[in-house]
Amino acid sequence: MTDGQVVVSVEDLHKYFGDLEVVRGVNIEVHLGEVVVMFGRSGAGKSTVLRCINFLEDPTSGVVEVDGIRLEAGGHRTRSKREQIRQLRIRTGMVFQQFNLFPHMTALENVMEGPISVKGLHTEQARGVATAVLDRVGLADKADQYPIRLSGGQQQRVAIARARALEPQGLVLDEPTTARGPEGFGEVLGVMKSLATEMHMTMIVVTHEMGFAREVADRMMFFHEGVILEEGPPEHMFQHTRFPETRRFLDAVL
Repeated sequence: MTDGQVVVSVEDLHKYFGDLEVVRGVNIEVHLGEVVVMFGRSGAGKSTVLRCINFLEDPTSGVVEVDGIRLEAGGHRTRSKREQIRQLRIRTGMVFQQFNLFPHMTALENVMEGPISVKGLHTEQARGVATAVLDRVGLADKADQYPIRLSGGQQQRVAIARARALEPQGLVLDEPTTARGPEGFGEVLGVMKSLATEMHMTMIVVTHEMGFAREVADRMMFFHEGVILEEGPPEHMFQHTRFPETRRFLDAVL
């Protein structure tokens, strides 16, 4: 179920790396409670768009707006713009493919870090928030474990909990189901389904996991050579694709 409120808006987004244009005029609107799956071949521009939404990559041109925080590409990172970027990142929790956990911190401390350093919560307040979200992802019993002692699936669930602890308006997840082994894969997929179906979390997910897309996505976007070639609900994308590039990709991964 989605709401009419637009949480994430991307307008005419372009991104060059040197002379190579990897994102070519992408436009996206994601509504409150909507789950959008981005898919396509490696190098099609999906992950770059995610990173531009959080300004982990500076877009070459275009506009990104998240929950009322509107940023235009280009220009210097002034103090004002850095604060806008910080506010934008608070509103869009990012979950990376490679977890990016702090190895010297326990699972609980990893999740506490954002509420303390970003939102300014006191330690005990942050501990309460972190404990609750770890329980939500099924890791209450691993709170005192360091990342090296956790499986890939468990580390990714800690990363999801860390993003969720900031209470963002939405989550952006870059290939979150890459945990090694079927057990880890299932763990992460289960948490994502729970976030989507039980908590109605707004999510933008880059994934090749078409089962998740079929079950949970409200909308799918097929990226091809830096543009969104085709988009629509899962039933359209799986049964009535308009472009042969989309059909060939789906045939290869299904």
